[in-house]
Amino acid sequence: MTTSATSAHSPPELEPLLKKRLIRLVALILIFSVMNGTMFNVAIPDIADHFNLLPSQVSWVMTGYIMVNAVGALMYGKLADIFPIRSILTFGISMFALGALLGFLSPSYGFLLASRILQAIGGATIPALAFIIPTRFFPNERGKVFGIISSTIAFASGIGPIAGGLIAGILDWRYLFLFSVASVFAIPFFRKWMPAEEKREGKIDYLGALLFSIAIASFLAFVTTLMMWLIPVASLSFVLFILRIVKAEDPFIRPEMLKNRAYTITILTSFLGTSVLFGLIFVIPIMLRDLYDLSTLAIGFVLFPGAMIAGILGRSGGELVDKIGGEKVVVLALVLIGSGTILLSTFAGFAPWIIAVCLVISYIGFPLIQSSTANILSAILPAKQTGVGIGLFNLLNFVAGAFSSASFGAILDIQDTGIVLNPFALQGENAIFSNLFLGLTVLSFLALLLFSMTFKKHSSAD
Repeated sequence: MTTSATSAHSPPELEPLLKKRLIRLVALILIFSVMNGTMFNVAIPDIADHFNLLPSQVSWVMTGYIMVNAVGALMYGKLADIFPIRSILTFGISMFALGALLGFLSPSYGFLLASRILQAIGGATIPALAFIIPTRFFPNERGKVFGIISSTIAFASGIGPIAGGLIAGILDWRYLFLFSVASVFAIPFFRKWMPAEEKREGKIDYLGALLFSIAIASFLAFVTTLMMWLIPVASLSFVLFILRIVKAEDPFIRPEMLKNRAYTITILTSFLGTSVLFGLIFVIPIMLRDLYDLSTLAIGFVLFPGAMIAGILGRSGGELVDKIGGEKVVVLALVLIGSGTILLSTFAGFAPWIIAVCLVISYIGFPLIQSSTANILSAILPAKQTGVGIGLFNLLNFVAGAFSSASFGAILDIQDTGIVLNPFALQGENAIFSNLFLGLTVLSFLALLLFSMTFKKHSSAD
C-alpha cells in the first residue's frame, strides 16, 4: 500500500539532463502561449478592417481569449490534482494547435472567433500547468524553475507585440495563427520526458465549477464591455458558488483554503502587483502614441529592453527565492515595481529612451513577484490542493490583466486633466499619464504594506 501511494503521489526523481530538457520545453511552449495572446493586440485593427467590424465586435478576439484562459487556469489546475499532467498537456496543446490552424483558414469572423476560443481552451493548459510542474517534479529547486517560467512570461509578453507587428506587417494577420500551430511538435517530447503519473483519488464538483466559471466569465465580460446586466449575473453566480462550496461534500474549492490568511494575502499581493504591471503594459503604448506619435514597431522597441532584461534577470531571481525565501523577494519585487512607476510618473513626457529605462526597473519586478508568490503558495498548500490553489493564483493574474486594462482605459478617457499630482513631473499633456503612474505607485506600496504586515504576524505566530 505504501509503495502504491508513493508511485501515485510522488513522481520519481528526474535525472539532471532530463530536468534541463523538461524545463526548456516548458519554457518554449510557454513562449508560444504568451506570445499568442500579446501578438494579436497589434492585429486587431487589421482584423476589424478585413471583416468590416466595429471596435466592440472585434474586441472579442481578445476578450474571449482572456475569459477562457482565466476560467481554464483554475479548471486545469483542479484537473491536475486528479489526472496526469502529461495527459492534460497533450490534450491542451492539440486543441491549441488545432484552433490556430482553423483560425488561419477562417472564412468569416464567426469562424475566426470560434477558432480563437478553441485555441484558448487548449492554450489555457500551458500557463496553468507551467506553475504546477515545478511544485510536482522539482520540489527542491522550485524557486529556480519558477524564476525561469516567470522570466519567460515577461520576455514573451514584451517581444509578442514586436513579433506580431513584423509578422502582420510583412505577411498578414492570419500568419499569427500559423505561428502557434508549430506548438504541436512539442507533444512527443512531453510524452517522452514528462514523468508518468497515476490517476489520483478525487472527483470534480461540476456544479461548483460551472457556477464559478459563470461568475468569473460574467465579471470579465463586464469589465471589458461595461454591459451592466452582467453584474447581477456575476453576483448571483458567485453567491450560489459560495453556498455550494459550503454544503458540498467535495467542493470545487475547499473553504479552508480560502480561510488560510497567508494563502489569500499572497494571491491578493500577486493580483495587485500584476495589476500594476499589466496597467503599465496597457498605458505605456497609449502614452507613446499620444505624446510622441511613435509607430507600433517603435513602441515595441521601447517595451523590449525591459522584457529582455527581465527575462535574463528573472532566472537569477528564481535562484534568489531558493536562497533567501519567497517573502523577501516579494518585498524586493514590489519595491522595484513601485520605484519604476514613480520614476515614470516623474519623467512622463521626457524622451522615449528615458521611459524605456524607467520601465526596465518595474519590468524586473514582474518575474520576481510571479516566482516568489508561486513559491510561497506551493509551500503553504497541501499537496492535494496545489493544482487548484495555483490555478486560482493564475486565474487572478488573468483577471488582473483584464481589470487593469479596462480601469485604466476608462481613466484615460478623461482628457481634460490639467493638474499634475507629482510635484517633480512636467506640466502639460503628460498630466493624465503622470497621475496614472503615481496611482500605480500607491497601489504597489499598498500591496507591499499589506503583505509585510501579514507575513510579519504569520512569522510571529510560527
